[in-house]
Amino acid sequence: MRTRIKCGWLVGHANGHHTLWRNAELVYEGNSVLFVGERFEGQVDREIDASGKFVAPGFIDTHVHSGHRASHRLISDIGRGDYFGQPFLEISVPREGTRVGGDVRYVRPDDNAATDELTLNARFTIAELLRNGITTFVEFGSQLRVQQALLEVVGELGIRAYLGPGFDSGRWVGGEGGKLVRVLNEASGDREFDLAIEFIERYQGEHADRVRGILVPREIETCTVALMTKAAEAAQERNLPVAIHAAYNIHEVYDIIREHQMTSIELLQKIGLMSDKLNVGHGNFTCDNPLVNYSDSHDLDIMGSHRCSISHCPVNVARRGRFLDNWESYRKAGVNVALGTDTYPRDMILQMRNASYFGKVASGNLKSATAAQVFEAATLGGAHSVGRDDIGRLAPGAKADIIIIGLTGNDTLRMGPVRDPIKSLIDCGIGDDVETVIVDGIVRMENGNIPGIDFAELRRQAQAAGERVWSRWQEWDPNGRTADEMSPYSFPKQN
Repeated sequence: MRTRIKCGWLVGHANGHHTLWRNAELVYEGNSVLFVGERFEGQVDREIDASGKFVAPGFIDTHVHSGHRASHRLISDIGRGDYFGQPFLEISVPREGTRVGGDVRYVRPDDNAATDELTLNARFTIAELLRNGITTFVEFGSQLRVQQALLEVVGELGIRAYLGPGFDSGRWVGGEGGKLVRVLNEASGDREFDLAIEFIERYQGEHADRVRGILVPREIETCTVALMTKAAEAAQERNLPVAIHAAYNIHEVYDIIREHQMTSIELLQKIGLMSDKLNVGHGNFTCDNPLVNYSDSHDLDIMGSHRCSISHCPVNVARRGRFLDNWESYRKAGVNVALGTDTYPRDMILQMRNASYFGKVASGNLKSATAAQVFEAATLGGAHSVGRDDIGRLAPGAKADIIIIGLTGNDTLRMGPVRDPIKSLIDCGIGDDVETVIVDGIVRMENGNIPGIDFAELRRQAQAAGERVWSRWQEWDPNGRTADEMSPYSFPKQN
């Protein structure tokens, strides 16, 4: 099947960079782009009229935590000072001897009652990604059963995914008085690693090669050197990308320096994980950051010399009072900046806007983090992070992962007159402006509708799941707080 899209605006690709076309055509055949240009002279089987609209490569989300919805929404505007703005400590660190209540991402592996809710999480996550024009995502280390649920829904809804159960040698818990304690279980980490390898080997190339594997040692501070070394060796042997949270957390930065007498980035290099297919989750607290006050750091130079990536999640870090320091320095060092949504909302256009605005502020330079640069981070940057040159771009031979974006602001005045669609999108767009999503040459969303997805029913189920999380907060909270005590309502609640 050969399809022509008649475009109002079109982002093509040539000589390593995006290009911008006006009133052009894109033709794809099967799952590959055949033609990008002014006019296609060959025969086509069907046409999609996107005149007056913007046609672009699908976005690549390099940092997704499946299922994060309700529980995470309790962290806005609040937080323990001793957590230094680290969000995961607020919602996934239980009192020692307990588990996070009501949240199936943390249930025991043998708890079969959680199956339906794991499927809900997977459907909610993937539907939200597609609705916002994300055609490829990287899942950042959830347990095996979460990955299995995602695998099924990837097949059903047709997105492209990098999956692999996460593994670590321990975890954070709340000890006496709520203080942070790291517990170690090396045998458990080894078992999780073996499960990850088994999962990847079994499902690599599943669903017409839309599923590929990724190794995810979850956090540098909760993995032993031995476990991370095994991951590095396995990645090299199997040519797999790797993702790890590192240089992201004040506790982690100083713990690694104290324990290893080197920075997190230096440790990643020493054990062999640093490469051009390493995705450093966040990476906003390198020791080059003035806030760390670490003398003679060369973290950015190390990262840049390997062309490694950071998955920058600007909305998530901004709501915790932080930003990337700074966009310009990372780019000049040669670090590949990719974007991720992390938790919520999974709106890549919003992420690009925040990346651009905070990038300008942090750099003290209005010409930093331009609309073009953040758009490249959401497309080409994501492709680089997983070692691919056939996604994140629209050129002959690339995968037909295509999005069509309306330029009317959903029939409002929000967009105004459009001279440059990239700048208009970054400054004025939202995820809901995405109208059509094509993945691997198949239309997966049309006019905002995803076949098989009832958004109202998903919202209802997600609300019920959230109520269950909130009602059980006191069972596991390190300080014994209820949800209302941990996250008070914005205004007095009158009922």
